[in-house]
Amino acid sequence: MRIVDLLQPGAIAIGGAPADKAGAIAQLVELHDSVGNLNDKEAFREAIIARENQGTTAVGEGIAIPHAKTAATKRASLAAMTAPAGVDYGAPDGAPSTLLFMIAAPDDGGDVHLEVLSRLMTILMDLDFRSQLMAAETPEAFLAAIDAKERERFAEAVEAEAEADMEGDVEGTEALIDAAKAAYAEEHGKADGFRILAVTACPTGIAHTYMAAEALTKAAEARGIALKAETNGTGGTKNRLTREEIAAADGIIVAADKEVEMARFDGKPAVIVKVSDGINKPDELIDRILAGDARVYHHAGGANAAAAEDEAGESAGRKIYKHLMEGVSHMLPFVVSGGLFIALAFLIDGIAGVPQDGNFGTGTPISAWFKTIGGFAFSFMVPILAAYIAQSIADRPGLVVGFVGGFMATLGSTFGLPGGDIPSGFLGGLLAGFAGGYAMLGIEKLCEKMPDSLAGIKQILIYPLAGLGAIAVIMCAVGPFMGMINTGMSNALTWLSDNNFGIVLGMILAGMMAIDMGGPFNKAAYVFGTGMLALGTDASFQIMASVMIGGMVPPIAIALSTTFFKDRWTADERKNGPVNYIMGLSFITEGAIPYAASDPLRVIPSCVVGSAVAGGLSWFFGCTLMAPHGGIFVVPVIGGALMYLVALAVGSVAGMFMLALLKKKRTEA
Repeated sequence: MRIVDLLQPGAIAIGGAPADKAGAIAQLVELHDSVGNLNDKEAFREAIIARENQGTTAVGEGIAIPHAKTAATKRASLAAMTAPAGVDYGAPDGAPSTLLFMIAAPDDGGDVHLEVLSRLMTILMDLDFRSQLMAAETPEAFLAAIDAKERERFAEAVEAEAEADMEGDVEGTEALIDAAKAAYAEEHGKADGFRILAVTACPTGIAHTYMAAEALTKAAEARGIALKAETNGTGGTKNRLTREEIAAADGIIVAADKEVEMARFDGKPAVIVKVSDGINKPDELIDRILAGDARVYHHAGGANAAAAEDEAGESAGRKIYKHLMEGVSHMLPFVVSGGLFIALAFLIDGIAGVPQDGNFGTGTPISAWFKTIGGFAFSFMVPILAAYIAQSIADRPGLVVGFVGGFMATLGSTFGLPGGDIPSGFLGGLLAGFAGGYAMLGIEKLCEKMPDSLAGIKQILIYPLAGLGAIAVIMCAVGPFMGMINTGMSNALTWLSDNNFGIVLGMILAGMMAIDMGGPFNKAAYVFGTGMLALGTDASFQIMASVMIGGMVPPIAIALSTTFFKDRWTADERKNGPVNYIMGLSFITEGAIPYAASDPLRVIPSCVVGSAVAGGLSWFFGCTLMAPHGGIFVVPVIGGALMYLVALAVGSVAGMFMLALLKKKRTEA
């Protein structure tokens, strides 16, 4: 049996123009049905889609071969379409598919002959032949080109009319398509590329991102496996994965606590985990790819988050955390830069001898300039937070909703006073981000039944209009209550500070910074501290001071321990210990992670104790901090800088002695 025996002129569409993959499938199914190849058109279409959900049937080089084996098919048959403009079919090379063949195979004993399909795959690898098919102006010309090429390439077989029955019909087709993909990869030099690709990202993009990439790379090198890691850090995306590398790789490891670009991995096996797993479990993640224990990722549109696609099934709390961290990662540059400018304003006035009254920070022209510009950056903090939380939840339609809701939070909008009454600040921004994002998802759901002809107007009119109305009502209705809570929190912090209970709060927040060193507890304390900066009170600045010192202690305590208690550590740990002096002084808590991971039951409690001691002392000494990051480099703008350094030293030494007490001496030299 030959190719032309399976393909009728009526099942060939010349110059098709499907809008997308679903449209291409629908048109090809209709071609099959029009010539009587099907028993049940809808059941066949569903079988085709079910197969696509397992992984794209696009081969590359503009070729796609969707197929299904089902009782909805009367006989083994083909349908074909040329699509000059191309359609995105999720091809491994990322190129649009312009030449599509759909295979229908019955499951009641009918055969799709392996020799026929093998011939089809073989001749389609010929670029000139594909050009002939694309140039065909009629179905008859299309068939004639196939006939001529088949006779030329398989003259002896055509003459003998040799037929090769196969068992498993479409299962054989799968092998052919896989072989075609492999041939494509080999033809383009991809076989020698990276077997495994990785993407790492954390909310701040300072340490976890690069540590995960390093851990995965080293684990792969130890096995002789080629792995490339893309980092989504604070300086942008580095070592970006290319389409060719993605197409050739065995699988993808996504170790991220924030949104990363996922659409490019559609159809590839992917393991999607927390960034900390990339640091602590690199071998396990690589094993999952090598063993084929990774679910094929299918991008469903919407946000680019990996969260919704985690095959382990993330909890609601984990998803909320990742949405929050997406907002925080975009907010931090505004907080850090604005906070540093404001801190410089106070430093300048302090040097100039300006009285510390209501005008402190604006007592000289240059300090007033710094404070004003810093205030501009600070004013964007809450709207940015809300906007990117909402975008993480609802993709681009959520952005405008979050921005407006966040701005309303800073004003304290009500129904009676939309221009502002009681600002709800950071808490209101959280409300605006989450409420706005999920409201936008609801609006999108309601609009799903709208006619396709109105699809374009949804994005530019319906979504923004409905979203703006929804967030306006939400913020005017609930915002005032958040404002009262915000005011109450400010008053409570002032009371704690005035009554010496703030020491306990300082200890708790600083200790949280050391529990998971960049994980949820650490981030919760840090986000709370940066959020409180907007209050502009001494108590809020004391909170930030306790938070930062709590994050500085763990690496320094470990570095001190490796210096003065060498017999508690391995040779490698001692060798790398001094680096933690720099990381700790720079407020990069993550430097302690490798040590904590190797002995968590001893290292983590020791670090928590040291951080809590430092945080409590910082509050007791009345130290304040208006800069949300910087470590030793922002000491000049710390209120009570000398005592702050004393608190840091005492806490670090306490952590060092706790490590010496808990860790056993090692026998190795």
